[in-house]
This record gives sequence, structure tokens and C-alpha cells, in this order.
Amino acid sequence: MHLEVDVTLVEPPLATPYRKFLPAECAVQYLDAAGELTESEARYPRPSDDRLVEMYRNMVLGRRFDQQATALTKQGRLAVYPSSRGQEACQIAAAMSLQPGDWMFPTYRDSVALAARGIDPVEILSMLAGDWHCGYDPAAHRSAPQCTPLATQLLHATGVAYGEHRKGNDTIALAFCGDGATSEGDFHEALNFAAVFKAPVVFLVQNNGFAISVPLARQSAAPTLAHKGVGYGIGSEQVDGNDPVATLAVMDEAANFVRAGNGPVIVEAHTYRIDAHTNADDATRYRDSSEVEQWLGRDPLARLEKYLRGKGLLDDASSEALTADAEAAASALRAGMNVDRPTDPMDLFRYVFAEQTPQLREQQAQAEAELAAESEEN
Repeated sequence: MHLEVDVTLVEPPLATPYRKFLPAECAVQYLDAAGELTESEARYPRPSDDRLVEMYRNMVLGRRFDQQATALTKQGRLAVYPSSRGQEACQIAAAMSLQPGDWMFPTYRDSVALAARGIDPVEILSMLAGDWHCGYDPAAHRSAPQCTPLATQLLHATGVAYGEHRKGNDTIALAFCGDGATSEGDFHEALNFAAVFKAPVVFLVQNNGFAISVPLARQSAAPTLAHKGVGYGIGSEQVDGNDPVATLAVMDEAANFVRAGNGPVIVEAHTYRIDAHTNADDATRYRDSSEVEQWLGRDPLARLEKYLRGKGLLDDASSEALTADAEAAASALRAGMNVDRPTDPMDLFRYVFAEQTPQLREQQAQAEAELAAESEEN
């Protein structure tokens, strides 16, 4: 039997719509480290002044929230907290690029993004305080629970985005991950599925330089992490993640591009984790303080403040009012986290299996007996 195979070469998938989202040679940037506009050609529309003022407000509130959460950890109110200090521009730009009906899939480090979506900070931190529930209602806020396993949420985001697409809904999903997650198999599976089925999802990689203690150079030999998207035939871009103007511009355009039916997009935001991986990590063991100092000079909050003041959009009075709002929010967070939540130890046994095993029933009976004896003693 002889089979004739058509070997006609076809145009590669990087056709017209994708040329708009091929990684720039250098990360997209509108503000330099001093907060001054660069002279580079604008690759994407610059956000309006109103949106940049809103972004600054969210960043100030987010920075104070992060500081307060770190303090709560030291006070024993949180078991652990992964700070996002220095990464506020990435998280808030991502949250602001979404419409109310869109879905967001955060990692454990994206609490500031959840706060920017309007979720109660006390609910955001409940899980880190020991509550076995998510803390907030994912369906009500269209925000999935914060994910600790690396990259698994990318598959969830892709599935939800594809499902919404199949239903004919004008809904996109945005999934966060870090540079370390790009070394996981789930990352590649999510990008491949999203590319093949044109799932409307934006993948935001916050490249903060380290996967805990492993530097990026030990993870990937790709020219940038954004280039990983090119291999899957999806829109790809890299941006200075400490430039709030550029980050918001790129994330807005990425969301619009995906919503228009052009398939998924991956955005790599070059940023830096100023604090340790978590409060349980000693970052001095794997990086020099001089490196941290260098990145402190690129602080996204200071850059945007300088820009807004230069345009007359921010002055001392408005800055002081915003600082007061941030302090009031921090005070409310402290008060909320200092309220002890009622717990039932028997929940440890109720929700393990649909039908308890003999061993589990024995353990529950033992725990009940110990609690009863302790109660009689008191």
C-alpha cells in the first residue's frame, strides 16, 4: 500500500496578530529608575493619568498592607508570610487590567493583587493565620485560592479560561507565577494547552531573580522567560516590572489582546524580591546586600511618585491624605487579625474521608477523651 503525504509547507502560526506580542529586545520601559520618562519609542499606549493615580493609591495601600502583614508574622499572628515588597507594580497592574467578571489565579505571594481587587485584607490573611478555609469567597471575587504548589494554578486558569470561551462568555483569566514555576512541567502543559485551544488567559511571570535561593541563571538558558512563549506560538512580551507605567501599559494591552480572541499571552515582568522568600528564610546566605541596595534604587513606588509629582498629579497634601488612609487600613487589619477565631478540633477528623476509617474514628475518640479530661481539670 502506498500513502501519499502532503508535505506542503504552511505559514507558521506566528502570523499577523502575534507580531504585536513578540518579546521586545529589551524589557518595555517608560520610566527610568529616577522616575523620568525615557526617550524610547512607546510600544504600547501609555495609561491615562487617572489610571496612574489610581495605581499609585493601590501601591501605597499595598505597600502598607505588606509591611503590616510582615509585622503580624513577627507577633505570632501569622504562621508565615511571603512579602511582595518591590513587586507591587506587577501585582497591581495585573489586577487593574481585569474586568469584574474576569478570573484571577494568584500564588502565595500575590496578596497585594487580591487586596487591589477589593478583597478584605483580613480574609486574605486568614489562611496564613491557620484557617483551613481559603478565607475569602473565590466565586464572589472571581479569584482562586492562593496557590502554594508551583505552577498548578496555571492549569486551573487555563481550564477556566477555556471553559468560559466554550460558553461564549467575554471572560479571560490571569494567572500569576514566579520564575521558579517556569521550570515546572505544569507551566509547559498549561502554555501548550492554552496555545492549541486559544484559551483566553494571560500568564504573568514575576521574575524576581530567585526561586527561593536558586538564581535564574541556574534555572533557564533562554534569552528571557518571555521567549518560552514563542516556542508555543503564543503572544509574548517582557517588561520592566518595577516601572509602573510600562507594567500597566503592557498588562492592559495583553488583556485586550487576549479578550479579542487572539489566544493566550505570556508576560515576563523583571522585578526583584526585596525581602527574604518568607520570614523563615535567611536571604543573606545566597545573595549580597549590595544587590538588594541596587534594586532598592529602582523602587516602583518611588518611581511613580516622582512621575506623578512632576506632572502635578500628586502633591504633599494628597500624599499625606493617602498615607493616612493606608495607616487606617493597617489599623483595621491589626484589629481584625487580633480577633481569635472559633475553632473546632473535630474538624481534623470530619473532612478527611467521606466515610471515616476505623483508624480515624479511633483517633477522633482519643482526641475527644483528651479534650474532655482537660475540660474537667479546668
